[in-house]
Order: sequence, then structure tokens, then C-alpha cells
Amino acid sequence: MVKQSFDQFSNTLHVTAVQVATVWTSPDSARAIDKLGVTVPADMQEWINGLTYEQNLALCEENRVQSQLLYGQPVIITETQGDWAHVVIPDQPSKKDERGYPGWMPHAQLREVNKSDWQSEHTAAVSSKKAWLQTESGQREMELSYLTMLPVVKVGETLVEVKTPHGNRFLQAEEVIVFPTEKGLNKGNGQKIVKAVEDFQGLDYFWGGMSAYGYDCSGLAYAAHKANGYQIARDAGDQAKAGEEVTFDKLQTGDLLFFAYEEGKGRLHHVGIYYGNGKMLHSPQTGKGIEIIELAGTVYEKELCAARRYWLETEEK
Repeated sequence: MVKQSFDQFSNTLHVTAVQVATVWTSPDSARAIDKLGVTVPADMQEWINGLTYEQNLALCEENRVQSQLLYGQPVIITETQGDWAHVVIPDQPSKKDERGYPGWMPHAQLREVNKSDWQSEHTAAVSSKKAWLQTESGQREMELSYLTMLPVVKVGETLVEVKTPHGNRFLQAEEVIVFPTEKGLNKGNGQKIVKAVEDFQGLDYFWGGMSAYGYDCSGLAYAAHKANGYQIARDAGDQAKAGEEVTFDKLQTGDLLFFAYEEGKGRLHHVGIYYGNGKMLHSPQTGKGIEIIELAGTVYEKELCAARRYWLETEEK
């Protein structure tokens, strides 16, 4: 996997200024029906709720969406075209660009911040499915997704003060994990990989999804590892080429399972997380929700082509 560093940033950087920003294939990819996904503020839930099955499926089949960003997540702008910015995402490794995952997003969904002002000794990661960003008086301002990460200003008994693209705000202490920025989140074992996303069962699949409003298959795998201190590639094809190779008779909970057409001999098209006891946790496809299934007797059993392990045997203290 390509190693990437935030040292790529100059004295200033651009961070995501909406709850979830969708990264598009081109400036022409977003349709009129996608307005709530490209405006400021964005409204992921209303946007997704307003899409028909066919409109949702077209995001994939017409190659419209590439990935997504969470509030406060930094990007590097490589080009601008009208109201759109071409960006790379350093913490989403990809073979498409050694600097990070590439794509287009509305420039208005980004905010420029001073790098030294943005950096902090500790970081707060949203650990609940969703959490409200609020003012000191308790007024709710923005609903944030699981694993949104923001620099910490101060940790109180009930509130954690964080830096945001819109100034200092607050999160409920019980809804975040605070960790040393330089060290990162503690590295969890395979059981923790599964536990990190197990509660999202039933959440609808969303092509390119990287948030609690909808994950695609590789987005779910990425999030499960991110929650446990591991940075893996964004796409299933890249995920299958790194980590530790695992034979099918040595599978353990938390391993990634990869699937290819033509009974495992064709193009790789899917990734799931081994749940243990012959089961898989995965985000299957548009129109279906995240589920745990038995592999035996399914098309997945026939298409299984590889397994990889990124997690450590024991949890890092």
C-alpha cells in the first residue's frame, strides 16, 4: 500500500466544511437530483432518501461517484475548474494517485485553515453512529458521522471542545474517543474490527459511501479498520493487494474476504469482513442493507478468491 503523509500539506490546508462531502468523477457528474449532496450545508440523509433505486444505482453504473469525505477531513487541491476543485485525499490510499484518492468536489464544501492552527496534541473521533456538533450553549448545529475526527481544544466532564472549519464547537464526551494525534487510535484485534461496524446492520448500501449515512463494501471495510487504528486502501482492489495473505483454512474474525466474477477467476468486485463461524459481515449492493450472512451455499462461496489480514493478534495498549 502506498505510504502517505500529511507532510504533503503546506502552511495552509483545505478541510471539508460539510457533514459529508461526496467526491465525484467529474464536475459534470452531479445531477439536479443530487443538489442536497453538493450544497452548503449538505444534507446526506435527505439526499439519499430522495433518490429512487434507479437514481441511486446510476451513481455506480454511470460512474458518477468516487468516494466521500467527513467534516474536517483534509484534502490537497490539485486543480480548479469553475466552482469545482479536483482534490486528492491523503488518508484514503489509492493506486489511482500516490498522493491519495482523487476526484472532484464543490469548492464551496471546503474551508482553508492554517496548518499550525489546525493541528492539536489530541484528536476526537466520533464513536457513536452520529453525533451533534453544538455551541457552548448546547444549540445543535450539524449532525456528524461516525469516525469524524476533529482537533481537540479542551476535554471537559461532559463536553469536548474541538476545532472545526467554522470555529471552536463542542461534542458530547460520551460520543467521542479522544486519542493522542501523533500515536493515533489504539490498534484493535480482529474481534474489534467486526465490533466497530457490527451495529450498522440494516444501513442501506451507498455507492462510494464512507459515512454512517451509507457505506459501500470497501468503505465499510475501510471504516472498520480506521476505527481500530489501521489505515488501509480505499478500494477493494487495492485492499486485496496489501496486508497479510491468509489461506481460507486459517481465516479469523476480522479478516477481509474478496470476491471475483467467474467463480473467483474474473474481475474482483466485492469485499466483506469475516465474522467467524463461516459468516461474513458486508455491505452488499444498492437496494440492500449491511448484513451478516452464512457463506455456505451462496454465490459468495463460489466467488471467494482471496483473504487478507491487516489487524494485530493482540490489542495495543
